Amino acid sequence: MSFFGALSSVVERLPYTQLVGGSNPSARTLPLLLSLLLVGAAYPAGEPQPSGPVYIIPIQGEIQKGLVYSVRRGVKEALAARASALILDMNTPGGEGEAMKEIMAAVAKFEPSDHTFTYVNKEAFSAGAFISASTREIWMAPGAIIGAASPVTLGQEGPKELPPKFVSAYAAIIRSAAEQNGHNPAVFDAMVNKQTGLRIDGREIVPKGDILTLTTQEAIQEVGRSGRPLLAAGVSPTLEKLVRQKIGADAKIVRVEPTGFESIGRLIVSLSPLLLGAAFLFGYLEFKTPGFGVFGILAAACGLIFFFGHYIAGLSGYENLILVMVGLALIAMEFLLFPGTLLPGLTGLVLVLYALLSTMADRYPRDPILPTLGEIYPPLVKLSWGFFGGLAAIILAARFLPETILFRPFRLSVTSPPAPTPLSPALRVGIRGKALTDLRPSGTGRFGKQDLDVLAEGYFIPKGAAIRVHALEGSVVHVRPFSAKGKSR
Repeated sequence: MSFFGALSSVVERLPYTQLVGGSNPSARTLPLLLSLLLVGAAYPAGEPQPSGPVYIIPIQGEIQKGLVYSVRRGVKEALAARASALILDMNTPGGEGEAMKEIMAAVAKFEPSDHTFTYVNKEAFSAGAFISASTREIWMAPGAIIGAASPVTLGQEGPKELPPKFVSAYAAIIRSAAEQNGHNPAVFDAMVNKQTGLRIDGREIVPKGDILTLTTQEAIQEVGRSGRPLLAAGVSPTLEKLVRQKIGADAKIVRVEPTGFESIGRLIVSLSPLLLGAAFLFGYLEFKTPGFGVFGILAAACGLIFFFGHYIAGLSGYENLILVMVGLALIAMEFLLFPGTLLPGLTGLVLVLYALLSTMADRYPRDPILPTLGEIYPPLVKLSWGFFGGLAAIILAARFLPETILFRPFRLSVTSPPAPTPLSPALRVGIRGKALTDLRPSGTGRFGKQDLDVLAEGYFIPKGAAIRVHALEGSVVHVRPFSAKGKSR
């Protein structure tokens, strides 16, 4: 029976008639009410219930950025599903230090924090040992190994140890994680820093100059006067048996499987400033060219790739894409329907900026609505790089692109009309000619060997009819029909 169940039984035996006065029948309800209060204290509102599913996140192979996205997605799904426990299925030779720290930070977000486990099957070397320290309990498979966490850098000549100050920094990271989760920090310190060694209650576990690496039997051995295991809480032949032992036989298991898209997400997230800059540039070019064409499509494609990459990286959901679309619609309304009102445009701009920053921020289901400065700073830097990069590209495009062959069709060209044909000095009022075209009232007439544009104002003269010059006004030749009797009509 749990502590709260035992306490509830004690409450039921209390002399309630004295508490509520006499033999009031309502006294029978008091044990029930107090029991409900005890249950509420055991499981506050919003906390995961023990009946929730158990989420298992694999930490398999080399630890790199793509794995960060898988772990982050798994932790967020577990929080959203009110999971009762989070188990890391560990088998790794180590990997990137930055990816390791991001995974540790993601695991630390899970609640309840005392229901986090690492199952080492079969190796947890280097960064794997660090991540193990970020969970409350470490369990080992038979024949498993954990340790050898000294940070190194890879060069042409093979692994090379980092300078002491870097080793000290990484040792502090793993000690801090161990302290938060109830592990002996000295054990993990000895896995990182070979200058410390490990001695517990006078017994030397590993001498100075060596890095600590433990087998399953060494990790579970009891040391010191406390009789606590050196590192691991126990041994389990399979992960499923561990779940039955720690959570329950009927616990639902949910495995978070990594996807190939997470590697693509890593590339897209790293290129996010470039994608934002390209979207700004193509949007500007679309605005400067008539209609909706290829530049609008390219701007939309860059934006969709940006959101898709952050979605599969576990950083963003569809809601941010919807906010951007609403914001862009409001900005379009400002330009096309309500120019000069400012309110739609400013509102749309705020929505777009908030959605972009929220897309790049690492947010979890139980985080406050407003992000902290630490959460918003990296996205703000990326957004600034994208904006100023796009602005520089727009300036260069405005300067050089109009002169290229691609953009010449979009240039506004003004064609001057051809200069009028000079009139012959021999042309004068009264000269007769012939209409080469129908004059309605303008057309072409021939006078001798010269063809001229003429105007028969007020008349319709068919092609081939005789005409006569009636007046000359600059370069305009006014004509009228010429009758067979030699008179103009």
